[in-house]
Amino acid sequence: MYKKLGLLLALFMTVVFVTGCNMNSSAVSSDSQEEKVITIGYQKNGPLVILKSLGTLDERMESLGYSVEWKEFQAGPLLVEALNAGSIDFGRTGNTPPIFAQAADTPFTYVGVGFSKYEGSGILVPNDSDIKELKDLKNKTVGFSKGSSSHYLIVKALEKAGLHYTDIEPAFLTPGDARVAFEQGTIDAMAVWDPFTASTELHSDGKLLVSGEGLTTDRDFFVATIDFAENHPDMVDIILEEIENSSDWANSHHEELVDMLSPILNIDEASIEKSVKRRVYGIEEITEEIINEQQEIADVFYQLEIIPKELDVKEVMLEK
Repeated sequence: MYKKLGLLLALFMTVVFVTGCNMNSSAVSSDSQEEKVITIGYQKNGPLVILKSLGTLDERMESLGYSVEWKEFQAGPLLVEALNAGSIDFGRTGNTPPIFAQAADTPFTYVGVGFSKYEGSGILVPNDSDIKELKDLKNKTVGFSKGSSSHYLIVKALEKAGLHYTDIEPAFLTPGDARVAFEQGTIDAMAVWDPFTASTELHSDGKLLVSGEGLTTDRDFFVATIDFAENHPDMVDIILEEIENSSDWANSHHEELVDMLSPILNIDEASIEKSVKRRVYGIEEITEEIINEQQEIADVFYQLEIIPKELDVKEVMLEK
């Protein structure tokens, strides 16, 4: 009896040991696979959709034993929320979502910056509007997306005209909703960015009262989680290299770029063509000037009580 009991106990211990080994082996394998996947957040209206469509990053990463998972986001704030949750490693936003990310203590860092695209950003009014210059915006209703680059543009434009933010009636609207309100005449002006600017100019009897020149640079910013930037700096460099390569392609292949973007964005080719011709894709070094640009946005949003605390944007800039 004792002999049988001993055999049963030995058999039980063997099963436990083997099962434990299998579980540990599975966990290592799973961890290993996770480390080999780079998750990138992108928006349709941005340089990463060009990189994704060309497929060059996927090919390069595959040759290094990595795969790329692409996650689409409708807006920058949603993308930085995913960054905070750790569900993406890398992404691109406009210039304002990183300000909110930092204010929310998101563990991220800026890793790259795009060229200014101020020409396609601006304040639009109807062709027959009595608004002829910025000072005429006083007591007018202006549509724009709250906390966006257009919000900052409005503040700077009013400041240039000697007006205050309280001198207008803000209508917080997405670009699509602002376009509808603009066409229906329920707002007097709208602030937006390309290709919505171009489309409004071409198809909604709109004209640029002012572009972003001298008011905002409206840059793309490339961001990553602290963990990804610190533990995989080589991968960050490769992604930035491929963004630069795809940007060079975009700058020299406008016709093909229009054919690529028009169905993705569901915007007519004429509007896409107008927008791509007045911007330059690419990456430049994060300079003191660019840091100061971001710092000014943070300061303005704090003064307007859009963010809850003062920020030092240098704290989330990647140190080379």
